[in-house]
Amino acid sequence: MQTVVKKWFRDKDCGLLDNGGGPDIMVRKADLLNCQFLKAGATVVFECHPEKQGLLAKKVKLLSQNKKGKKDKKHGAKKSPFGVMT
Repeated sequence: MQTVVKKWFRDKDCGLLDNGGGPDIMVRKADLLNCQFLKAGATVVFECHPEKQGLLAKKVKLLSQNKKGKKDKKHGAKKSPFGVMT
């Protein structure tokens, strides 16, 4: 499965993955394969396993992690300086 990270709790070494309107999927640091923690908005792939407490992500791989301060550009739109018409 592939989804985005909703929250990561560094103090608890776990987080929540988005489940498209269903119950959130829990992820633990021990189940991360190529990183030590996740950030909200990061894209991950994983295996989903039902547990007594709910859904648990295993074999979690980070695909992309948003860099702090960077925003996605929309379809190649350029920012124009104030007062300049394009």
